[in-house]
Amino acid sequence: MSQPQPRTNSGPPPGARGRPNGGTRVLVGREAGSASLRTGTGSWLRGRTTPAKLRLMLAGLLALTVAWGAVGAWSAATHASAASSVVATDEPLSLDAQRIYRSLSDADATQAAAFLYGGLEPFSVRDRYLADISQAARNLEAATAAAGTRAASSRLTILAAELPVYSGLIETARADNRIGYPLGAAYLREASGLMRAKLLPAARDLYAQENAQLASAHRQATAVPYPALVVVLLAVLGLVFSQVWLARRSRRLINPGLLLGSAAGLTALVWLASAQIVAASHLISAKDLGSEPVQALATAEIAALQAHADESLTLIDRSGDDSFQQDFLALQASLGPGRGTLLTAAATAASGSPGAQPAVAAARGAHAWYASHREVRRLDDGGSYAAAVRRAIGPGASDSGELFGGLDGHLTAAISADQAFFRSAATAGRSDLAGLEVGMIALALVMAAGCSWGISRRLVEYR
Repeated sequence: MSQPQPRTNSGPPPGARGRPNGGTRVLVGREAGSASLRTGTGSWLRGRTTPAKLRLMLAGLLALTVAWGAVGAWSAATHASAASSVVATDEPLSLDAQRIYRSLSDADATQAAAFLYGGLEPFSVRDRYLADISQAARNLEAATAAAGTRAASSRLTILAAELPVYSGLIETARADNRIGYPLGAAYLREASGLMRAKLLPAARDLYAQENAQLASAHRQATAVPYPALVVVLLAVLGLVFSQVWLARRSRRLINPGLLLGSAAGLTALVWLASAQIVAASHLISAKDLGSEPVQALATAEIAALQAHADESLTLIDRSGDDSFQQDFLALQASLGPGRGTLLTAAATAASGSPGAQPAVAAARGAHAWYASHREVRRLDDGGSYAAAVRRAIGPGASDSGELFGGLDGHLTAAISADQAFFRSAATAGRSDLAGLEVGMIALALVMAAGCSWGISRRLVEYR
């Protein structure tokens, strides 16, 4: 009887159709994908599932909204701080410096003219000198308190130390002049020399430094916030893309949460851009029709005041030295009017500003003042000293002092008008940025809440 033979693997066992290679089952399609996910060998595919994509989308949108909130708030705070600095810090310091510079120049010119009266000068002249010194001291105190540790403090130290010395020299000169001592003129020359060697250069440098600070703050306040605009634009585009993707996947045209986030993002973008544009417009107007004309007008006025002082000092100093007259001629050439001169530059800078008309009037009146000065010099050089003095300080319409007073009055009026315009326009620019920082943070939170709500609703459907 034959023994049963062992089975061989000559063929596939029953039920093993399609299992080649000794019965190993080959999985394809969804079956293969499911097995791969279960074993963990295809975990990298999980990002391709719809819930995972929604989670990644939510994370990306939240990252964009957080970035927008931070960058938008930072940009708004930076611009608002710069605009506030223009109005509350840099412009007042620049104004204080300009007033110090102008008051000192006017004090020097006024006191020089006072000596021409001989003995006791008119009360109006004395009051003007005292007002100049008092104005300079007040502005010096205010500038020192506001400057703190700024670089301008070194110039303020010089002014604070030398102003009392100048005042003391003037009082000594005045006392000697009243009793007829010739040393009065010597003390006056020493005081004027101190003014021109130390006080006026320090005031000029202070004014230049404060104007530079003002210009820097203005540039910062009007700079285009490119980082903030780029981030909020990316956030809005991300929201739009997410809504389009969800509409195609879920067959729902509107996702209320993402729609809310998009509306908040667009509101933030429009608010930021419009606030920056309007604020920049006001601040640029403040600069073009305010601070820049004031700087040009103040430079011309101070040069005119120094020339007026030279005119008086030439008559006081009867030693034959014509250095003050040479200074007057140099300042006349610098003042103009004419191409490249200070008065013409001031009238051009003030064109279109509130101070335009008096600036033009000042330039037109300069020639009459120069003609009267030439008459003063003709009389003095011809030996008619008393007549020359009368022509220099007389109240007549053709007298040098009266003509200079008209020119100086026009420049002062132009400066006052343009300073008032600057403050009004700069204040408006600062107001345009009010609440922008808080608004950007609030809208970013609304964007984040809308994204979380909109995508969470879709995630719930997969649980």
